[in-house]
Amino acid sequence: MDLNNLKPADGAVHREGKRVGRGEGSGKGGTSTRGHKGAKSRSGYSKKIGFEGGQMPLQRRVPKFGFTNINRKEYTGINLGKLQELVDKGTVKNEVTLETLIENGLAHKNDLVKILGDGELKTSLKVSVHKFTASAKAAIESAGGEAISL
Repeated sequence: MDLNNLKPADGAVHREGKRVGRGEGSGKGGTSTRGHKGAKSRSGYSKKIGFEGGQMPLQRRVPKFGFTNINRKEYTGINLGKLQELVDKGTVKNEVTLETLIENGLAHKNDLVKILGDGELKTSLKVSVHKFTASAKAAIESAGGEAISL
């Protein structure tokens, strides 16, 4: 093998396609493979998202219904059973705050948190989050703990 007989590997080099719009003699002159008239033949054409060739687009054909409340507050629910798991693991001693829940991956920093009453709480905990269900609040207080709403 010498420098004079080196060549790229098969398939490594791609031939450029035929250049369009470079005169009649090229075989791709005239309309430059765009056909005659219509939006796609014009320069600057770009299809709008959802455009269906003038047919009424699906987005506008499908009936709309319902209501979206812009003031809705979405709460992340955490069950009492999860709090008991944290106590059993030893990550929580006697106080559960929003920061504790974030550190343990049960909530994100901008979440609103609500404690739900599913599961059993055996330890007395001082829990301070945004909201509690009535059953969760009762369970925390019956275990000797305290439920504080932020």
